[in-house]
Amino acid sequence: MTRSVESRFIAIISGALLIVVVPLFTLFLALSSRQAAESLHDHMQVLIGANSQALSKPLWDLDIESIRQVTESMVTESAIRVVRVTDTLGKFDVTESNLRESGENLERLTRPIVYRGPDGIQTIGTLTLHYSKVGLFAALNRMEITLISIFAVAIFVVFTAAIVGNRLMVIRPLLRLTAAVEATRRLGSRHHVNWHSNDEIGRLAKSFNEMQTQLDREERELKRAHQQTSEIYNLTPAMLFSLDSDDLIWAVSDYWLLATGYSRRTVLGRPFVELIVEEDRPLYLNRKAQSGYEGAARGVTVRFECANGRIIDVLIMETLLKTSSAELPTSLSVMTDVTELKQSELRNHQQAITDHLTGLLNRQGFEAVLDQKIAQADKEKTQVACLFIDLDRFKAINDTLGHAAGDTVLRQFVERIGPLIAQEDCASRLGGDEFALLITGAQAEERAGAICEKIVNVFEAAFEVEGSNVRLSASIGLASYPRHASSAAQLLQRSDMAMYARKRDGKNGASVYDDAISDRTRQRAEIEKDISEALENSWFEAHFQPIVDVETQETRGYEALMRLRHGKKGLLAPANFIAVAEETGTIGLIGNQILDDALKNLASISKLPGMQNAYVAVNFSPLQFEPGLPIRIASQASRFGIRPSQLVVEITEAVLLHDNPEVRKILDQIHEFGCRIALDDFGTGYSSLSYLSRVPVDIIKIDQSFVRSIGTDQAIVAQKNRMLMESINAIAHKMNCTVIAEGVETTEQFKLLQSLGVDCAQGYLFSKPRFVPDLIREMTTSRKPAEIRIA
Repeated sequence: MTRSVESRFIAIISGALLIVVVPLFTLFLALSSRQAAESLHDHMQVLIGANSQALSKPLWDLDIESIRQVTESMVTESAIRVVRVTDTLGKFDVTESNLRESGENLERLTRPIVYRGPDGIQTIGTLTLHYSKVGLFAALNRMEITLISIFAVAIFVVFTAAIVGNRLMVIRPLLRLTAAVEATRRLGSRHHVNWHSNDEIGRLAKSFNEMQTQLDREERELKRAHQQTSEIYNLTPAMLFSLDSDDLIWAVSDYWLLATGYSRRTVLGRPFVELIVEEDRPLYLNRKAQSGYEGAARGVTVRFECANGRIIDVLIMETLLKTSSAELPTSLSVMTDVTELKQSELRNHQQAITDHLTGLLNRQGFEAVLDQKIAQADKEKTQVACLFIDLDRFKAINDTLGHAAGDTVLRQFVERIGPLIAQEDCASRLGGDEFALLITGAQAEERAGAICEKIVNVFEAAFEVEGSNVRLSASIGLASYPRHASSAAQLLQRSDMAMYARKRDGKNGASVYDDAISDRTRQRAEIEKDISEALENSWFEAHFQPIVDVETQETRGYEALMRLRHGKKGLLAPANFIAVAEETGTIGLIGNQILDDALKNLASISKLPGMQNAYVAVNFSPLQFEPGLPIRIASQASRFGIRPSQLVVEITEAVLLHDNPEVRKILDQIHEFGCRIALDDFGTGYSSLSYLSRVPVDIIKIDQSFVRSIGTDQAIVAQKNRMLMESINAIAHKMNCTVIAEGVETTEQFKLLQSLGVDCAQGYLFSKPRFVPDLIREMTTSRKPAEIRIA
């Protein structure tokens, strides 16, 4: 270090001298030499000028002696080396030389010799001088040489003082600083530098000593922190261990040793994976492949083998450590015994997938098992059959005997079907009174069909509930994988569809899924979609079919018949979607749109001549009879300027079937408002005459089945229906009810109705249901809009 710093210092000083002093000294010599050269040149000009004049007379007179005297005197000049005098004729040449060296570098100066005679000025010869060039040092005088010498001595003294000062003021404290650093490195103790000054070296030494003191203090604190960390690591009541980059055990805590039974000597340096149960080792080794492993702590649950052979479930949370040394651990892990938690989770999971009432799997557990059975069937190339069971009329038990009785029936049902289920099969209660069975194996579908029959037979014996006998039946849907379904969800769905098909076909039995069931389901879904779009876009329309007075053949009113004008499918009749609308609960919204459209159209028709008293009959579904219906009818009638007597509320026997007092109250409110009540399709169903006494009926509509029987080949049936029509007509008139016959299509039927005394008729004989704007357009061009011509 000494040679390096000192040699660099000398190099810097020398370089500074070379860069600064030498160029200045050279410049000084160059300027001095140039000035001396110019002075010598001027002196030579003066000398050659004077001597050329002095030689003009002797050369004209060819006075050789005088010429030599002049040239010899010129040679005596210190700078002149050669003097030569020649004439113009070339006959005379005098040369005087004072050369010291043959190769001496000389300057040459020539001047013509002019003679002034009677004939004027003539050039008679030439004077040539050769003199020495002035060198760099030749021009220096003694004073300048003395000053230069003093300057050189001063530079040498400064150079020497700089080297000595550098050695004393820089090198020596640096040597002491180096010695302190080396001592600290070799001995491990903090040595200080013994140097005090007010310069930079002193401040450096002071800073170094302060740094050593700070490091010494931090080292003591670090040792104390390391000791505390070790104590925390070992005394913390948690199973801590550290691994190196090769997953070898680098350190373990005392609590880890206590919990596992191992000794520190036997586990340090051992691969940790060897302590894990062999089946779980791949799971632990693949933990680093998890996404985000290099971020927050990652956990893995494995089975760990203790020193005594005991197996425990442990959760290992591992955190990577940032270290650049291969001798330090790369991860810190916390191992927690979760054996009891695992067992508790298993119990909770079992409870979560088990129906607490029957002990069977619930829907969540069933779906998980279904996925497993499907995967197993794919692997073994076998079948999986699914039985979807729904108990018929089970809701009546809950409503009449209570839910406790219903629970008893469910438990008895499970007990009865228990012997039918093989060990490899699976049973589940999906919810309520819905059950599902999974039948697996090579002959799964055949076995499932046989089980269906046995389940149906199970219900031949009554269920005993609280001393009472309860009889039920079941609707069963059967689908198999892979014949009927391509996935687990589809298998369950299609067995459910088959079950509902069985319910529609009369319940109490089993149905096997086929494509027709799927087609009906798709058609229903399409109808539901059409209804939803129609409600959203107001596609429902009220088409009017006239109700004709049998005697005058004039239109008394109209029946508003529902139609759906689909944006793509055109005009659709209500037969396809009425039942779906009632099942989905959208019939109320549809009824509201039809009522609004019917009243709006009636308001337009009422403005035509002779149609001021025309009425419209609107059909109402049983689901529309809610407490707010009378208010809505009154509001809409007022909105369109319709008198209450111009609106007829048509109902069917389904509205009155359960003799609901709320429905009777709503009908009374509508009737009190001024609207008339019409009983539609009278003569079919129960046709209880008691309805006429309990409900304020104003109009009775004879069902079209009676009218159509007239004129058929079955004379006996026609005769009986005629007698029934006469009786209905007579009873209705006795109760001051108007009678309307529906479905009139022929003149013969119309004449018979005239003979029976029926008040009004309605049917294709008079008109099909018409789009109201077309009907109004036709009536506008007629002179008698109310008159109907029989087709």
